[in-house]
Amino acid sequence: MTILIPAYKPDERLLDLIEQLCDDQLGPIVLVDDGSGPAYQGIFNIAAAFGCTVLTHPVNFGKGLALKTGFRYIREAGLPDYVVCADSDGQHLPHDIKRVARVLQNQTTPGIVLGSRRFSGTVSLRSRFGNSVTRVVFSLTTGTKIYDTQTGLRGFSPQMLDWLCQIPGERFEYEMNMLLTAHREGYTITEEFIDTVYLDDNQSSHFRPLADSFRIYLPLLMFSTSSLVSALLDFTLLFLFQRLTHNLFLSVAAARLCSSIFNYSMNRRYVFTGGKMSKLQQSLPKYFALVLLVLLFNYGLLYFYNEKLIIPLAAAKLLTEVSIFLFSYWAQRRFVY
Repeated sequence: MTILIPAYKPDERLLDLIEQLCDDQLGPIVLVDDGSGPAYQGIFNIAAAFGCTVLTHPVNFGKGLALKTGFRYIREAGLPDYVVCADSDGQHLPHDIKRVARVLQNQTTPGIVLGSRRFSGTVSLRSRFGNSVTRVVFSLTTGTKIYDTQTGLRGFSPQMLDWLCQIPGERFEYEMNMLLTAHREGYTITEEFIDTVYLDDNQSSHFRPLADSFRIYLPLLMFSTSSLVSALLDFTLLFLFQRLTHNLFLSVAAARLCSSIFNYSMNRRYVFTGGKMSKLQQSLPKYFALVLLVLLFNYGLLYFYNEKLIIPLAAAKLLTEVSIFLFSYWAQRRFVY
């Protein structure tokens, strides 16, 4: 296997990991210096003396771009077989790296293997809470349960290198985008549980809680914004058509058609494709098949709330939209785009 390690301002723990990997005859090792600066050149020189290939960014571009630099080099150099990515801060142990590689070798189809932490023992509240929130959000919005969505220990089949280089994202959001788009590309995601190692309360982490959390959750935030604007449009048109026609089903259908055209255009352009628009002939039929299904749900729930429970139309509409929001996101992410 090839081991890829992105590194930004590393300390001696990186050298300890490299020495252990060399002792176990694991490698080759590709190390990406993501703009650490002259003060850290000595560490990278020692790594090169161990036999590592060191690739250097002139400034800090972010973990996502560092990984893509490594993937491109591995692809162009024709380095052997499976690729296992590990962090530079001592959290990933050589025996866990080998475990991820063994799972890769036993796969029958290309896929991602995650070295997932159980977060047992002494783990900082920030890390435990952050991973719990991300795990719940990921499960609700994709329908896929992954215990550790933020692990940096990941293994890949060699056939996946082209795809890995095309995934949008420059920093920590790249790893989330990878998981969000894997199913659409037909790649499986397998978890292999590893030791949870947090040294010095994870002080060496370069994760920025606010900025990087925003990037990780951006796809869901963008979908929420698109859905909110579409819902407001749908809400307004429903009352307009209802006043003109006095026919609930016709009003629901006409309002949903107009708002769905707007919603499709926004999601196709900005939300699910990282700025690269999907082909109309692929996504359009699936989207409007989903619209038809959502329309039936919408009318059924609206009729139930408004006619059976005698809830005012405005409140009934609000309850209906909340009920189908997560279903719509999950279906679009999984089947449409």
